[in-house]
Amino acid sequence: MSTRLMLLDSASLYFRAFYGVPDQRDDPNAPPNNAIRGFLDMIATLVSAHRPTHLAACWDNDWRPAFRVEAIPSYKSHRVATAPSPVADTAAPDQAHPASGDAEEVPDDLAPQVPVIVDMLAALGIARIGSDGYEADDVIGTLAHAYKGRMPVDVVTGDRDLFQLVDDAHEISVLYTARSGVRDAERVDEAFLRAKYDVLNGDAYRDMSVLRGDTSDGLPGVTGIGEKTAAKLIAAYGSLAGLRQAIDDGDPALKGAQRARLEAGADYLDRAPRVVAVAMDAPVPSIDLAVPTDVVDAALMSRLASEYGLTNNVNRVLSALGI
Repeated sequence: MSTRLMLLDSASLYFRAFYGVPDQRDDPNAPPNNAIRGFLDMIATLVSAHRPTHLAACWDNDWRPAFRVEAIPSYKSHRVATAPSPVADTAAPDQAHPASGDAEEVPDDLAPQVPVIVDMLAALGIARIGSDGYEADDVIGTLAHAYKGRMPVDVVTGDRDLFQLVDDAHEISVLYTARSGVRDAERVDEAFLRAKYDVLNGDAYRDMSVLRGDTSDGLPGVTGIGEKTAAKLIAAYGSLAGLRQAIDDGDPALKGAQRARLEAGADYLDRAPRVVAVAMDAPVPSIDLAVPTDVVDAALMSRLASEYGLTNNVNRVLSALGI
């Protein structure tokens, strides 16, 4: 049997589950469970459809790392909660945000479900991996880099930032859930990047993203340089570094308002790559990522299934895993 690694952008999935799965509680005093149910069903669907032999739920130990905030203070600043996050108060220790000290704004009914997801993953024996001071994106990047060439890697996310990891030569692709959901996730490979963004590969997508910016993450980009122009510039000069060298060398093809905008954005372009680039060297624990062949804690799994009304969802996961 050929091996295959699947890396889950966990927060991307459980936020999607929370907003996409109806709250079906008959008793309003019962604990919310829609994000948990949706997250478990997503795992069952993904494992059934793609048959990974190795699986990891990658975690945000710090959703707004200090090294990114130091580079660009506006990074995710609009998502900082005005009061302490319930997730930070109730979560396992490595769910806190030790580097930035900021709590992410999380819906009230989602916050208490995250620790239950943590416990259920532990009971099922599905690896959950975070790294203090780093986002899940960085954990994914580090694991994808560590496993490249050893087996194909599927990154499951609704976040375009991770398109930068696409690498056909090493069989790293993204299953993108934002538009079609988990069941019909789009496979993002280099052909997809060329067709959709007119960039050659993941590295080019990353450099284009720096120029374009991303308002959803608080990254302003270079004023007046949109996605299409950014892609054309990266295609013309090969990389962001090549573009910046051309600016410094006075390339006559860069002139007028475009040159002025790029020169005005020099300070941003000095700092933004440290924010946009996914880390490939986050300190992650060395643990077995093999898909579990047995339940690790049957008592905990049964208690959570009963307490939160998850029996059908858990059974779907167990069936998908072949347990």
